[in-house]
Order: sequence, then C-alpha cells, then structure tokens
Amino acid sequence: MAYLEGNNLVASYGVVPILHECSVEVEKGELAVIVGPNGAGKSTVMRVLLGMLDATSGSVKFDGKDISMLSTQERINHGMAFVPQTKNVFPSMTVEENLQMGGFIRKDDISKTIDEVYELFPILHEKRKQLAEQLSGGQRQQVAFGRAMMTRPSVMLLDEPTAGVSPIVMDEIFSNILDVRNAGMAVLMVEQNAQQALNIADKGYVLVSGRNEHTGTGKELINNPEVRKKFLGG
Repeated sequence: MAYLEGNNLVASYGVVPILHECSVEVEKGELAVIVGPNGAGKSTVMRVLLGMLDATSGSVKFDGKDISMLSTQERINHGMAFVPQTKNVFPSMTVEENLQMGGFIRKDDISKTIDEVYELFPILHEKRKQLAEQLSGGQRQQVAFGRAMMTRPSVMLLDEPTAGVSPIVMDEIFSNILDVRNAGMAVLMVEQNAQQALNIADKGYVLVSGRNEHTGTGKELINNPEVRKKFLGG
C-alpha cells in the first residue's frame, strides 16, 4: 500500500467529466510525476487529492487511511502540503517572514524547522532578510518549497513548479525537488516539461483525457516508443 493513493478517481467540473477512473500513488522518499497534454486532467488530480474538488467516485488514502471525506485543511493538518503554480510566495515579505507565515497553524516553536529549511536551501539563509520579490525565479521557488515544509508535511504536491522559467532555472528547481525528496518526503508533481520531469522521476503517470494512458518508472516511460512519439517529441 502506497503512502498517498488516489484510486479510480472520477471527477467533473459541473457536467463536464474530467477524470475517468484515474489512479496515482507515491511513497515516502519517492518522486512521482504526472505528465500529459493540456486538458488531460493533471491539475484536477491534484485538486482531488487535496480535497479542493470532490471526486464523484474513487478514494483518496493517506498513510493507510481513507481521507476522501476530509476537508483540505484537515488533509494539510494530517501532513499534506501544496505548492501552487502561481502566487506561491508573499512578494512584499522577507524570506524569513514567508517561512514564518508557512508555520502559522503550528502552536509550537517553529525555529528548528526554519533552520532545517535553511540547511536544505542555504541561499535562503543568506537572503533571509531580503524581500521575496527581489529573488530570482529559482530562489522564489525555494521559498515556496520552504514555506510548504514549515507545516512539517510528509507529502508535498507541486503544480507545475517550472512553469515560465528558463532552462537554467528549471534545472535548479528540479535539483531542489530532488533535495526535498531525499529528505524523506513523498513528492507528487504535475509538470508540463515531460522529458525533464521523467528524467528525474522515480515513477511517472501519463494522463490523456483524464485516463491513465501509461504508467511506469521515469526511465521506462522515456524509453517507451509510444510515449516518446506522442509526448516527448520522438
């Protein structure tokens, strides 16, 4: 049994069906990526896992427990964290203030967790008094990851973390994601840059029209002729 599982998820926006018995899962210390064309339902999977959209059938299980009926906040309290594609930092706050905001739901001392974020992302310690809007795109994404880590989650969900960045910054962000995974977290990522994402993925899901078209390790999917032809440009 995987640490986070979405099983046979069916979901719609109004009367428009989006997911058709779609299943994804991720273990602790594993990076799973969801790729596919625009409109495939990738971000919808994330919304259902987070409880932001109710599935009409199927289930979401977390650490062996069915959490399908829990609210988004309850899922976060159980150990899920989410980094959205946009508006994922407070630009007019410093790096340290962003991290403090990430820990706002906690009642204990958050200073140790801030130190752990700085240990994982040393540049944030160096720039802790700078405003987030003054950072590079890659550094802002580190702030977003660090802020999500302030709740001490065991699962991190990332929605297109490299959207709109240069290839150099993309490599930097992917390296940061591997750092988060290597810290023992389960990481599930939706990503448009399929080739690059599958290169670093432990597990990958190719979604087409809300269905699981292909599933395998990152290497298996990259070496699959049909996946290469349809989704990776040959």
